[in-house]
Amino acid sequence: MSEALVLYERQGAIVTLTLNRPEKRNALNLALWSELAAHLDTIEAAGEKIAAVVLRSNGPVFCAGNDLKERGVPLPSPHYQARIVTRLAELAQPVIVSVQGGCFTGGLELALAGDIIVAGTSASFADTHGKFALVPVWGMSQRLPRRVGQWKAREMSLTGLPVSGEEAARIGLANHCVSDTQLDAKACELAEAIAAQSRHSVFAYKKLYREQADLPLSAGLAHEVFNSAGIGADFAERVGAQFGKA
Repeated sequence: MSEALVLYERQGAIVTLTLNRPEKRNALNLALWSELAAHLDTIEAAGEKIAAVVLRSNGPVFCAGNDLKERGVPLPSPHYQARIVTRLAELAQPVIVSVQGGCFTGGLELALAGDIIVAGTSASFADTHGKFALVPVWGMSQRLPRRVGQWKAREMSLTGLPVSGEEAARIGLANHCVSDTQLDAKACELAEAIAAQSRHSVFAYKKLYREQADLPLSAGLAHEVFNSAGIGADFAERVGAQFGKA
């Protein structure tokens, strides 16, 4: 039996998904997408038992993008890859993406589905659609400007020039840039911090941030008030643990 293309590991309430096609620079073929979708099924079914998801990859390259050798191969369903990227972005659990080496085009679109991106110093982010006479259909034109701003996104997409890990952190594409040797530790630190929070609060926060992303301030404030999830069932327990029981 061939080795899995996406490894699934769960430690406590944290799940790590690892792209595992290093000999192909973790290029995204349909078999890999299928395994990723199956793991998303598992995570969605687990609900609050899982607090956070870390997406990483084996090898020196995070992801070279779509496997162009499969261009023209029929998809299992319309917009197959785009739907999986959206499922990743819309998980109830926060998603931390850990990036080393190249993170190009489809790989960048996959990374942009994360809530937090941690870049290694070796990281290089680029939108290379123009290099191959392609246009995005997995979300690049929508998620990239929401992450870095309209004008920086235009520069990246129109030139195809790479952005380093340090530059990615400066412009807000990445939340942190650390040495490659510290990459897994930093992602784990963030995941553990999330897992220590109330699932009720974290899941509600992610939902509010997603729903309010494009609302003007007044509408966003009203949305927060009228769509609040309220106080969680673990409130009293957490207050007691923090301050001592009365």
